[in-house]
Amino acid sequence: MKNNRTLICKFMILAMLITSSLIMSTSCKSGENGEVYVLCYGDYFDLDLVDKFEAETGIKVITEYYDTAEDMYTKFENDSTTYDCICTSDYMIQRMIENDMLDALDNNNIPEKKNIAEVYMKKSETFDPGNVYSVPYQLGVSGILYNKKMVGDEKIDSWDDLWNKKFEGQMVMPDSVRDAFMIGLKKNGYSLNSTSEDEIKKAAEDLIAQKPLVYKYANDNARDLLADGSAALGVVWNGEYIYTKDLNEDVEFVVPKEGTEFFIDSWVVPKGVANKENAEKWINFLCKAEVAAQNFDYLYYTTPNEAALELIDEEYLNEEAVFPSEETINQCETLKTLDSETTDLYSDYWKKVKAE
Repeated sequence: MKNNRTLICKFMILAMLITSSLIMSTSCKSGENGEVYVLCYGDYFDLDLVDKFEAETGIKVITEYYDTAEDMYTKFENDSTTYDCICTSDYMIQRMIENDMLDALDNNNIPEKKNIAEVYMKKSETFDPGNVYSVPYQLGVSGILYNKKMVGDEKIDSWDDLWNKKFEGQMVMPDSVRDAFMIGLKKNGYSLNSTSEDEIKKAAEDLIAQKPLVYKYANDNARDLLADGSAALGVVWNGEYIYTKDLNEDVEFVVPKEGTEFFIDSWVVPKGVANKENAEKWINFLCKAEVAAQNFDYLYYTTPNEAALELIDEEYLNEEAVFPSEETINQCETLKTLDSETTDLYSDYWKKVKAE
């Protein structure tokens, strides 16, 4: 009996191992040609494109979202092997490159990269020299979205307008350390990449003084608060303008005269991922002219895809808020990764702002 029981146990263990192996195999290859794990800002591409990509390639797309680039970095650090492909912002890509977290892209797998306008490829070199690790995806500028009826005769054209006591309890500010400090710094004529503690402190003091006027600190849902009239004005990216205008015809968008932040969000592939080739296929797919045009119709952010412009309605191409002029772009700065000591300064002063 003992020998029979041992034999039965061996067969049971063998069966369990085989079953476990099959389950793991199925979970690791849920699509016909495998899968790709994508980490991205929330609501940052048309979900219909996922179905289209899966039908075209047989690759299953598993998506996860985050709110701010800092959130992404923490999430990625904690589980760096989970994500095959990440969309994030210029300064964060610079940080990831400096920390040797990214893999060089194989451009042979991304032939549609040719559609990205040369001007934006050059701008990308400020954080990715040689465009080795990233492919531009979306562009934009930060500005003030305001309700013409609610602000009345007040002219909105400066960051100082966000300190106007007439708008107490009617303003939405970004809930992000670098984006909030950008406003405080530019308001005072400083660089948004300032490393001066005096300048950072001054920006923090102004942000603390502004707090009683702020209705809410928000990121993705700031546009909704402006669309439904909960707020009179707020800081958003220009890509939110058309969406909000469609819901509320009284809103307008302006880039403050002191200048603002210009961003490039791009796709990157972390080192050592399991599905690098599939990640590159995903990036290549998003670089197709018709795909970029469909994404534009969903997002209304400035697309760097030159080939897609021929497929976009001319009314949008002529809209300054959607496609900023070269003069506007020249007023802008992009965020840069700062040294750890300065980063800690921003973090410490941001905590003081939020604590007051």
